[in-house]
Amino acid sequence: MKFLRKYADNTRNDSIVNKWRRKRFSVFTQLVKGLPKPVKILDVGGTENFWVQMGFTGNNDALITLLNTKQINTSYINFTYTYGDARDLKAYVDNEFDVVFSNSVIEHVGDFNDQQKMANEIRRVGKKYYLQTPNYYFPIEPHFLFPFFQFLPMEVKVFLTMKFKLGWFEKCITKNEAMELVNSIRLLKRNEIEMLFPDGRILKEKVFGLTKSFMVVNKSKTT
Repeated sequence: MKFLRKYADNTRNDSIVNKWRRKRFSVFTQLVKGLPKPVKILDVGGTENFWVQMGFTGNNDALITLLNTKQINTSYINFTYTYGDARDLKAYVDNEFDVVFSNSVIEHVGDFNDQQKMANEIRRVGKKYYLQTPNYYFPIEPHFLFPFFQFLPMEVKVFLTMKFKLGWFEKCITKNEAMELVNSIRLLKRNEIEMLFPDGRILKEKVFGLTKSFMVVNKSKTT
């Protein structure tokens, strides 16, 4: 478990997961390549630390709005923070941003209906979008760092989260707390992503020959 935590620690610049992040981030850089500067980017659920690691800080060619339900402190002039719900971006008009970006967030917003609301809002406010989310069928569940955790019956998941520290989570004290934690993550399958983003192109992130996550991008909207 300690090894998995080390490899999956996205706060460490030298972690394996961040090496994978930087590799798939090239899809995003190609998406924004050639866009008029400054590029207005909305990061749904993002943090400044992510963009620090990707080398986008202090760059006036990219103006990045971080939308999150948690307070995000910004240190660079090209970042702004706003509180918001990914399922309801009513503060923004249609096509307000050149690109909407979201990395490993949509699996946290609720059930499939909530995920549909988030997808609809991303498609509405962005001329382009890039979204990444873990693959439901990848053998290591990326949040609990437990093999095949997502396939286990609910009662087994609850038992495990009450008995062990899994992934980034402390042991749950009560059954209700455990159920709330387990239900807070809903991994997506490819066919579900196709339903959420009918105008998107789905790309696979491969690790050891297996699809670790999906990225979905679209072409610019015609106006």
